[in-house]
Amino acid sequence: MTDETQRDEQHGPDSADLSALIIVLLKGVLYQDGDAGLWNGLLNLQARVRDYVLVLGLELVLDEAEGYAFLRSRTIAEDDDAPKLPRLVARRPLSFPVSLLLALLRKKMAEFDASGGDTRLILEREAIVDLIRLFLPESSNEVRLIDQVDTHINKIVELGFLRKLKAGPPAFEVRRILKAFVDAQWLAEFDTRLAAYQSTLNGVTAHE
Repeated sequence: MTDETQRDEQHGPDSADLSALIIVLLKGVLYQDGDAGLWNGLLNLQARVRDYVLVLGLELVLDEAEGYAFLRSRTIAEDDDAPKLPRLVARRPLSFPVSLLLALLRKKMAEFDASGGDTRLILEREAIVDLIRLFLPESSNEVRLIDQVDTHINKIVELGFLRKLKAGPPAFEVRRILKAFVDAQWLAEFDTRLAAYQSTLNGVTAHE
């Protein structure tokens, strides 16, 4: 094999596909239903993607069953002597209401999955408002309350855990990637965490 042939193989279509995949994953989540071509490319090149992002201190999270993939900072054991790299994927602190709403949506998804129905969980805005209404400070201003919830919903859309549907009344699909961030163990402790949330809420209300 000549050097020219080797160069052609190194910079052929697979290399171009790899570059496209890395760029998309560094920007955010890749969904199977969002770009079937890139998704199939990821399935074919996932070993090379994992090797590539490992150099950057990242790891690929790929869930074929749920149809999503994303990058996260690689977990390093405390006794690992490897140098600690700067965090490339930043952690984004979430407000208390956004964290609470994510937990409630995750519980709703667990109940939905247990029912054995459709794979897509669709919730109208009013249903999401009702989910969190009991855990927000009481307000006589319904419009203000809904505006506040809309702000939290928009933040969750920005984070990629909800997708707004275009047709019909305001409604959202709960993206299944939420399961990767709120795992089964966390969900099992949901009632305890919810009690803590309620205590926090009561404390906030008492100081108002």
